[in-house]
Amino acid sequence: MAEPLKNHYGPRIPERIAGMIGAVYPAFDRRAFRRDALDGYEALELMPRGRHLARTLRRHLPASYPKALKILLASIEPPGTPRGADLGTFSYMPHTFFVAEYGLDHLELSLQAQYELTQRFTAEFSIRPFLERHPEATLARLRVWATDPSEHVRRLVSEGTRPRLPWAPRLRAFQRDPAPVLKLLELLKDDPALYVRRSVANNLNDIGKDHPELLAQIARRWLKGATPERAWVVRHALRSAVKRGEAGALAALGFGGQAQVEVSQVHLSPKRAALGGAVDLAFTLTSTSARAQRLLVDFQVFFVKASGKASPKVFKLKAVELAPGAALTLTKKISLAEMSTRRHYAGQHRVEVLLNGEARPLGSFQLMPR
Repeated sequence: MAEPLKNHYGPRIPERIAGMIGAVYPAFDRRAFRRDALDGYEALELMPRGRHLARTLRRHLPASYPKALKILLASIEPPGTPRGADLGTFSYMPHTFFVAEYGLDHLELSLQAQYELTQRFTAEFSIRPFLERHPEATLARLRVWATDPSEHVRRLVSEGTRPRLPWAPRLRAFQRDPAPVLKLLELLKDDPALYVRRSVANNLNDIGKDHPELLAQIARRWLKGATPERAWVVRHALRSAVKRGEAGALAALGFGGQAQVEVSQVHLSPKRAALGGAVDLAFTLTSTSARAQRLLVDFQVFFVKASGKASPKVFKLKAVELAPGAALTLTKKISLAEMSTRRHYAGQHRVEVLLNGEARPLGSFQLMPR
């Protein structure tokens, strides 16, 4: 199982921050800052550690926000400076939280600070309170940043406006009406940096969870005359909608209509599986159509949860074009190894194949207790 991220964000982080600030602000009491920073630090997770350090900085820097911010920005290193073994640029996470928590009444200073900080860490979390408190002014600045030479700044435009950004409160206004966000994404959909385009796709994926028909409309429009790069953005944006079997998303990718196939020769082995092992899956698809058909073939496993209830997890297989009467055998190994993102529990696990989003049963296997 992967080591928790917080373990890489240990006591050396406040030590490093103290040294950086002390180098530009001799009045800074490094020892007192380190003592306060480490009080209760061990019990905190990663993001709370960043917020804790931001509040500690507030107590040890000048009470005036503009003065304190000037010192913080003077202490930061140039973008791209090599870092040590800890979470490198995460050293600046407390700086962004400082801006988000104490800078809302100083809009211009705070926006400029986030412009600098996002080139060293990311301001995707700290920009969100400004979108809520100062939506028009912040969106106007993001439109300017959408053409900035720095890919980190351009990515902030998309990542910071994601309605469902992980590890952050949702932007409810954009969940209700994503139009302001879509105007920004239009500026970035053909960005030269994959780093930015991936963020655009993730933002669209978020929007599609609340507005599936709108996502399908955008996908169809963006795919007209699309470059390979933009086509990738659309496919990545549709990934969750495809897993949900949404007809609009599937049709946009050319997988419309019900699959006309017969599923046979299903093989699930072993039927009684051990934790940490694997189950082999194989099945054959035979076309019953008089025409060639495009099929998106995935499968889902209903993993048993701690509560005893089962929840589906979709796995990708492949997109195929099946000629009339043709048969295709597909195989996959289902891992039952423990992961940081998925725990396994004993019980009956159903398996289904998804054909253009339509589920058909393949059988089940029993995961045995330890």
